[in-house]
Amino acid sequence: MENPVIIFGANHLGRTAREIFEANGLVVYGFLDDNKKLQNTEIDEVTILGETDNDGFLKLIGKKCESFVAVDDNKLRKTIVRMLQEVRHVQPVNAIHPQASISGKATLGYGNLIDCYAYLAPGVTVGNHCILHARVSLGVEAVVGDFVQIGAGSTINAAVTVEDEVFVGSGVTIVSGITIGKGARIGAGSVVIAPVKPGEIVFGNPATPVK
Repeated sequence: MENPVIIFGANHLGRTAREIFEANGLVVYGFLDDNKKLQNTEIDEVTILGETDNDGFLKLIGKKCESFVAVDDNKLRKTIVRMLQEVRHVQPVNAIHPQASISGKATLGYGNLIDCYAYLAPGVTVGNHCILHARVSLGVEAVVGDFVQIGAGSTINAAVTVEDEVFVGSGVTIVSGITIGKGARIGAGSVVIAPVKPGEIVFGNPATPVK
C-alpha cells in the first residue's frame, strides 16, 4: 500500500491508527469526524478535514487515498464500513503496527487494527474490522470473528473461538478451546474458563455472569 490514508474518527483510536500508519512510512491525508468542534483543527499535526460523509473527500477513497475506520462504537463502525463498501466499492485497509508479530500462517480480513507487540500464532484467523490493542496474544488456531475488540494485554489461548461483536476488556485470559458467543462482553482482568453465551456479560476470576 502506497496511497495516503484517510482515517474516520479523530479520537484515541484515530491517533493510534495514525501512529501505526506513519510508523509504516505511510502518509495520513487527514481525519474525518462528525464532531463539528473538531473540524478544521489538528491532532498530532494532522488536520480534521470534515464530516464522515463529506463527498469531496470520500471521492478520493479508492482512487488517490485508502481508508481506515477508527471508531470503537460497533453500530457507527458498521455504518461507515457499509458506506465505503456500497458507495466507494472499497474495503478499509489494515493498520498493523510494525512491532506486532504475525505468523505467516495466520489469516487476516480487512479493516483491522493490530497494535504494538500483539502476537498472532500460526493458524490464527481474524475476521474484519477488529481492534486488537497492544500486547494482545492469540494462540494457535484461535478464531476471531468480525467487529471484535480485545483489550490491551489479553491472552486468547489456543483453539478459542471469539464470535462476532465480542468485547474483551484489558488483561483478560481465555483458556484454550472454548467459545465466546456473539456480542458477549468480558470485563477487564477476567479469567474465562468456560464457554460464554451470546450476549452474556461476564466478569471475575473465574469469570461468572453479571446480573
